[in-house]
Amino acid sequence: MALLPILEFPDPRLRTKAKPVTQVDGAVRKLVDDMFETMYDAPGIGLAATQVNVHKQVIVIDISEDKSESLVFINPSIETLDQTLFDYEEGCLSVPGFYEEVSRPRGVRVKALDREGKPFEIEPEGLLAVCIQHEMDHLSGKLFVDYISSIKRDRIRKKLQKSQRTQA
Repeated sequence: MALLPILEFPDPRLRTKAKPVTQVDGAVRKLVDDMFETMYDAPGIGLAATQVNVHKQVIVIDISEDKSESLVFINPSIETLDQTLFDYEEGCLSVPGFYEEVSRPRGVRVKALDREGKPFEIEPEGLLAVCIQHEMDHLSGKLFVDYISSIKRDRIRKKLQKSQRTQA
């Protein structure tokens, strides 16, 4: 396994739309393993392949405290079951150090392939539902900062760019 570099906002590669995985093979499973290692190391609870500059529809998530509930979503699709929105304070490994409230649908159904390429379906709630929607946005080239005001988004962009310049 290997740690992968995580792209940071406003990197334009984060806006790339991910392509479906055509075959779940050893290379995809290695990507999944590397993504879990990267996510746990960061530390985070979700990571989309887009964030590590791999533009395939692959997401890894683990919202457990003890890293025991790893979930893999390959070629995920989402359906809104309950239009009621709820607010959740979100952060992102690609927007480090910033948290903002985002409104998302309360009820969703997600269909995807697992790590072995087998189809499955879930109807998550709470944090897991938020995390899946957040990571699926990445696959479409969207970030949680797109849900906040342009003034806040510009402030975050400027702070991250300044931080990136001082680290370079």
